[in-house]
Amino acid sequence: MLKNTSSLVMTAPPTGAGANKMRVALAGLLAMALALPLLVTSPTHLNLAILILMAAQMGVSWNIVGGYAGQVSLGHVAFYGIGAYTSAIMFSIWGINPWIAMLTGGIIAAAMSLVIGWSCFRLKGHYFAMATIAVAEIIQIIFTNWDFAGAAVGLTIPMSEEGWSKMIFSTKEPYYYIALGLLLATLLANAFIERSYLGYYFRAIKDEPDAARSLGVSLSKYKQIAFVVSSFFTAMGGSLYAQKELYIDPASVLGTGTSIKMALVSILGGIGTLFGPVVGAGVLTFIEEGTRTMFGGTGRGTDLIVYAGLIIVIAVYYPNGIVGYVRSVFARRKAAKARKEEGK
Repeated sequence: MLKNTSSLVMTAPPTGAGANKMRVALAGLLAMALALPLLVTSPTHLNLAILILMAAQMGVSWNIVGGYAGQVSLGHVAFYGIGAYTSAIMFSIWGINPWIAMLTGGIIAAAMSLVIGWSCFRLKGHYFAMATIAVAEIIQIIFTNWDFAGAAVGLTIPMSEEGWSKMIFSTKEPYYYIALGLLLATLLANAFIERSYLGYYFRAIKDEPDAARSLGVSLSKYKQIAFVVSSFFTAMGGSLYAQKELYIDPASVLGTGTSIKMALVSILGGIGTLFGPVVGAGVLTFIEEGTRTMFGGTGRGTDLIVYAGLIIVIAVYYPNGIVGYVRSVFARRKAAKARKEEGK
């Protein structure tokens, strides 16, 4: 018997007036996002917007495997770092176009995920999460001691030329639009998965693995598909980070804190939802940057304390995240309205 048959049935998208309102709202949000650099003149504020977009893209990428398929990877920073190092090495050492390097980083990370997933998906629950952490730590140690990749010192991307072909700019606006475009591409991939048969299978694997197996769903196959797609987009985000910062080292792109942030923005906003990680990224980045502004160097590690506090609050009071909580409020209001109309 199924404990929760909703896991095997995709939520139908809104139809009629509800669908039209949603399209209008999304079109309005997109227009606002596109116009933001024209309205925000402060480089600091625009950089904050870029950080939110990049955090959202990381969360949306992680959400494919952690949210839809329910495989909590706490070592996803390994793919982020692979994307960053691939881009930095190919461009700064070999002179290869950074756009090609970004795509190559995604492909290499996807290939690595096949190797990692083949062994790690033999484990379940917290054992899988611990295995992914171990893999990320191993990869960090490799890059820390690899002289060709700069070892612990890291790599610097030369700013000898600027322009779209080099993905190097002296202003923030181009980075904003690249980050927005990458986020939109990742969201479109999530939307496709959510509405395709993959969405059915991922949700079934997450909530009812035994029932899914009895219906002929290959758990290992579809877990691996989720892992590959998620790692590809995560690596693309790492490549963008390298091009934006023009410097990377193992601590900045392979730190465990980045993995935790990927998971937390999704959990905070609403795990397994399309726009939950975007909402979570906005809230978390504001908190993160706010603590740095208030405390400066004396508040080192404050963001980790905030992360821990948020995890506790979410687990206890809002297990479905911000988006889930808002949905439940609207559902209760709708039910109350329906009961009131029936009473009349």
